[in-house]
Amino acid sequence: MRIEYTGLSEMQGSLIALEGVTGVTYDELAEITMDSGERRFGRVIRIDGDRVVLQVLEGTEGIDMETVNTHFTGRPITLPLSKEILGRIFDGSGKPIDGLREVYPEERRDINGSAINPVSRKYPRSCILTGISSIDATSTLIRGQKLPIFSGAGMSHNELAAQIVRQAHTMDSDEEFAIVFCAMGVKNDTAEFFRKDFQDSGALGRVVMFLNMASDPIIERILAPRCALTAAEYLAFRHGYHVLVIMTDMTSYCEALREFSSSKGEIPSRKGFPSYMYSDLASVYERAGMIHGLPGSVTQVPILTMPNDDISHPIPDLTGYITEGQIVLSRDLEQKGIYPPVAILPSLSRLMKDGTGEGFTREDHADLSNQLFASYSAVADARSLASVIGEDELSDTDKLYIAFGKRFEKEFINQGMRENRTLEQTLDLGWDLLSMLPRTELGRVSDKLLDKYYRGNK
Repeated sequence: MRIEYTGLSEMQGSLIALEGVTGVTYDELAEITMDSGERRFGRVIRIDGDRVVLQVLEGTEGIDMETVNTHFTGRPITLPLSKEILGRIFDGSGKPIDGLREVYPEERRDINGSAINPVSRKYPRSCILTGISSIDATSTLIRGQKLPIFSGAGMSHNELAAQIVRQAHTMDSDEEFAIVFCAMGVKNDTAEFFRKDFQDSGALGRVVMFLNMASDPIIERILAPRCALTAAEYLAFRHGYHVLVIMTDMTSYCEALREFSSSKGEIPSRKGFPSYMYSDLASVYERAGMIHGLPGSVTQVPILTMPNDDISHPIPDLTGYITEGQIVLSRDLEQKGIYPPVAILPSLSRLMKDGTGEGFTREDHADLSNQLFASYSAVADARSLASVIGEDELSDTDKLYIAFGKRFEKEFINQGMRENRTLEQTLDLGWDLLSMLPRTELGRVSDKLLDKYYRGNK
């Protein structure tokens, strides 16, 4: 029996309220039919006795409060899924926007997903290579990990995201690999940049794109990462793909969450964001991982722009508590013309030790990474000292560190946007740079590896 409720008791922004409603659940999908026959969809966001509040996905413009009919479908918002989603472009709610037909679904899944039992989680091993030295060598992305990129407004994080999409691959070329790309709150030119870049490079065939424009409703921005992760889980745990999910910009997502919370009249927390933002972000980030007995994996690289470059802002702050490390982009390096402007010292991958080294990448990978960190840290000390006493007064060793730092930034961190370095090229370049320093300065590497790889004066 189909039950429809006629009329609304309240309408505010994208929210509508109905009285006398029974038997509905939180997050349930509702059909809203207008006099003209136009149909819109809403999501239940609050239940207070027999009063129900919905957020209308397409907005409330043109809705007549007295004559509109609302029908609750009894199910949450679902996404139609099949392997044909690869190479397709969807909006934030999962509707095709590439001019092709609707997806013929093999199955439909609730976009909110279901929590992974911690006991059934498989520990992340092996890595996903990006072809970018500053990531692959020192902050390696491990399969099943969530590793965010912290950027600043106006920096080259979009170019970096596109390069990762073009170049990312697993160590074993025989494994099925796919990318789910989700852009939230982007301008038209940015969306076109991503679309054209993926098409021209030939990467689109292995990519599922979800594009939410800045002009789209905020509810769609909140749904977009959930749709993207639902598609990723389907490809990973149903068809055995190793899926890399890139989501940009999570700051736009959080700002939509703040606007959404404000429209509901909720009491704000830090900087106006809702008090539940931590758990909401966790519900997104924790959908990464691997599951015992199931093929495939879901790896996340969320990108967020830090307001005023403030890493202690609530968005990067809460993200850092949930994720396993971070890659930080430096405005100083960006201003020097270095791309990608990855700040090595504040960046880290907490799971790197479990997916690199002998049996995973190359035997010297972990020790080389530690030594590059230590040597580049000494560069910062030498530069600080030089700013006080002048570079001419530095010791010979400190002068070597200054020279090492310049080459490290110019040759190792800096690379072309279309330059795809193999892991061997990256590691060999690292040894070439370390060989500028005396062997006695390389205390983080074993003598066995130094005998094999060190090329400087013994």
